[in-house]
Amino acid sequence: MDNTGKEKEAMQLMAEADKKVKASGSFLGGMFGGNHKVEDACEMYARAANMFKMAKNWSEAINCLNQAIDIYTDMGRFTIAAKHHITIAEVYESELVDIEKAIAHYEQAADYYKGEESNSSANKCLLKVGHYSAQLEQYQKAIEIYEQVAMNTMDNPLLKYNAKEYFFKASLCHFIVDELNAKLAIEKYEEMFPAFSDSRELKLLKKLLEAHEEQNSEAFTEAVKDFDSVSRLDQWLTTMLLRIKKTIQGDAGDLK
Repeated sequence: MDNTGKEKEAMQLMAEADKKVKASGSFLGGMFGGNHKVEDACEMYARAANMFKMAKNWSEAINCLNQAIDIYTDMGRFTIAAKHHITIAEVYESELVDIEKAIAHYEQAADYYKGEESNSSANKCLLKVGHYSAQLEQYQKAIEIYEQVAMNTMDNPLLKYNAKEYFFKASLCHFIVDELNAKLAIEKYEEMFPAFSDSRELKLLKKLLEAHEEQNSEAFTEAVKDFDSVSRLDQWLTTMLLRIKKTIQGDAGDLK
């Protein structure tokens, strides 16, 4: 089926779903399984959204998912509403490249998951929010999120290994804003989570702080290279480290 066919089918599904929603709102619908009709409508909206996605018609796909979200939240079914919010966030993230809107939908999904006590799903959404907030230079927001997720995970035997990564990311956001703040935050994190003290991430932070204090670009780059030779730096970390390095006087702003 080509894109036109998919779009046509999606339109039909959407129209049918709209009809079911209207029917369920009537008095008779309420007496004769209105709820069932509404659930069918939600499934149709989701199927239509998939068709629109295949046809790369992103705004109609988002519209269908929003219709389903409204109904699911009215019914108190927040977990499935959260999943649809994530789907919308992913469209904004990768197809429409509207990061502000992606953040808003990840935040909404996180709220719904928290309300349902699905904490690990909430954390996954929050980490996306932290990641993009830092990219958009909303450092305070990113710091709060990374600290929150680190504290959520550090008492969990299965997840506590990840807490040091989140404290590391929070420290880098602090560092971009203010060197002294970063120092104080790092001390606080070490107290809260002693395992952070022995981590390679903390050793790197201390070397970077020293290099920054001395305004020594070469020492900064050397410390980053040493770290990268064992644990590859991803794009996000590289971006944050470059932003810190640019605050060293006379620095050209690369990590070579």
